[in-house]
Amino acid sequence: MYQEPSPPAPPRSRVRGFACAVAAIALGTLTAATSPPDAGTRTVADPAAVVREWNAVATDTIKTSLGPRPSGQAAIWEGFVSVAVYNAVVGIEGGYDLYKWHERGPAEASSAAAAATAAHDVLLTYFPAFRGRLDTAYADSLAALPAGRARDRGVDYGKRAAARVIELREGDGRFADVPFTAAPAPGVWRPTPPAFQPFIDTWLARLRPLLLVSPQQFRPGGPPALSSAAYAEDVRELKAMGGKTGSGRSARQTETALFFSGNLVEQTQTAVRDHAARHRLGIAETARLFAAVNAAATDAVVTAWDAKFHYGSWRPITAIRLADTDGNPATTADPAWEPLLVTPPHPDYVAGHTTVAAAVARALTGVLGTSHIDLYVPSEATGTTRFYGSADDFNRDVVDARVWGGVHSRTADVAGCRAGTRVAAWALDHYFQPVARNGTRPSPPTRPARLTEPKCGAGTG
Repeated sequence: MYQEPSPPAPPRSRVRGFACAVAAIALGTLTAATSPPDAGTRTVADPAAVVREWNAVATDTIKTSLGPRPSGQAAIWEGFVSVAVYNAVVGIEGGYDLYKWHERGPAEASSAAAAATAAHDVLLTYFPAFRGRLDTAYADSLAALPAGRARDRGVDYGKRAAARVIELREGDGRFADVPFTAAPAPGVWRPTPPAFQPFIDTWLARLRPLLLVSPQQFRPGGPPALSSAAYAEDVRELKAMGGKTGSGRSARQTETALFFSGNLVEQTQTAVRDHAARHRLGIAETARLFAAVNAAATDAVVTAWDAKFHYGSWRPITAIRLADTDGNPATTADPAWEPLLVTPPHPDYVAGHTTVAAAVARALTGVLGTSHIDLYVPSEATGTTRFYGSADDFNRDVVDARVWGGVHSRTADVAGCRAGTRVAAWALDHYFQPVARNGTRPSPPTRPARLTEPKCGAGTG
């Protein structure tokens, strides 16, 4: 990612890539419940697959546990697992700074064993009800590796890497009682139909970030005043393009709204696994890619929920149905208006989808050193896959999708996208950096000239 005074020491995965050769066999035998088809089958030339496979196990475990929960919570657990796996791998392989840890592993230890152990132990700590499937997957992982000192040392180091992250997350504010007490008024969020659920997972607004200094570090300025022309334009666009019936959307625009209507975290995990496999990233590079993407996404969720909780702005369905109370002569009420998608139970500003998507895109461009992200993103909602060659295209579609779905104002989408970009840029300036041959990292870091900040689309696509 950065220009250095001396080139980074190559991770040992490059110079002793066959140390995990026998690990090619058994991780492909993970149960269907924990190993999606895209997880990849490890070969002697692909020891990095252990990281991809345990990302798939983590994603399935988190998804199964949370169910169709319309929250950013999934990104939190992905972040915890990914930084533990990152430490377990790069602490042995070298090449990159450890995450909030200084304990390097034995040079002869198996980084594959360490990665599987770290992922298993973190997941088991936070999802103990899944012990059976996690233990089965873990046994398969270890059985794929040659028994002996290297595996044993890898297991021991992986346990310490997991324990370190678990220790760091103690008392971080998870599941704290954080009541949203703002009284209903023009512009203020309140539960929305059809379920009229309360503000979900408010504790995310106060969660201690993985990387940032505080949840409000990148809190954007507030939404436009109800009396403003910008607010009226948001309402006009939503009424015209976001309705369940009678909208001006094209078939492609409707498909875009539906494409990004589901579990964005799962979509991005699948896409990053595929990217890492196709580009044959080594085990250290793969672990770093997931750590950067998922830690940035974790803090993007915290940033988004902080803004949602702080500003508490009403959703489009409320704004349109109660437009006769907003004091803006340019808006008109439609008490029967319904959005294309069901409105999630949390405020409009800022949009969690676009905050997380932008953080993922910026983390990818930062790690890869190019704005060409080369992602194949699937959608369970539509059963289709889209290719995104650039971060700008990806961000644009996610921004548009939430407007066309009728669940977010464009202002909330763009503000979230910009906040997520800032979160990830800051994160990569401070974490997951390459280490030079002398064991130090360059300071200050400089970005490659070819890397430009991803943009947050504001067009109508």
